[in-house]
Amino acid sequence: MSFTASDVMKLKEQTGCGMMDCKKALAATDGNFEKAIDFLREKGIATAQKKSSRIASMGVVDSYIHLGGKIGVLVEVNCETDFVAQNETFKAFVHDVALQIAAANPKYVSQSDVPADVLEKEKEILTIQARNEGKPEKIIEKMVEGRIKKYYQDFCLLDQAFVKNPDLTINNYLVDTIAKIGEKITIRRFVRYEMGEGLEKKVDNFVDEVMSQANGVK
Repeated sequence: MSFTASDVMKLKEQTGCGMMDCKKALAATDGNFEKAIDFLREKGIATAQKKSSRIASMGVVDSYIHLGGKIGVLVEVNCETDFVAQNETFKAFVHDVALQIAAANPKYVSQSDVPADVLEKEKEILTIQARNEGKPEKIIEKMVEGRIKKYYQDFCLLDQAFVKNPDLTINNYLVDTIAKIGEKITIRRFVRYEMGEGLEKKVDNFVDEVMSQANGVK
């Protein structure tokens, strides 16, 4: 069964999910509308979207210190109730997020946090690079679009592949946790310190080092 753009829009309006999530759901269910709704609910996406307007003012601030004190992270993750703030699933999620920040070094929580001037400068640089590569003007815009997506994947926490399970993004992990807990969860802010940052030093592979510590490997 096929589906149209209006079907995608209808599913979006009914579930509150994003356009791409709705399109994937319809594709996965051969255009069956009811099955697509079930698909989104099973994935926890619909649950997460419905809770997105609720207020999350409780939560915790967690820390992660890399072995030897090379990297330190503080992260604030909010939920709706103090009861959930003490929940082991929630606390495990928060600690995993702190570990992710230590290993993958994001600059922002989400795409919307990237300052407009930073994004425009990045697009300008990528456009010049594409022209220097001799690419035709008609495809440069699409190339820049693709490379900006990669920029988000590199520097926006929610778009990053989860270091403990690269098949998931941090946003996927967030949505799954919301579905399990039943409350809105928001990664509000973080700070990451790296020993000697800005000083000349040898390059370390912090992803491997942090994961080795997390897995108990000395």
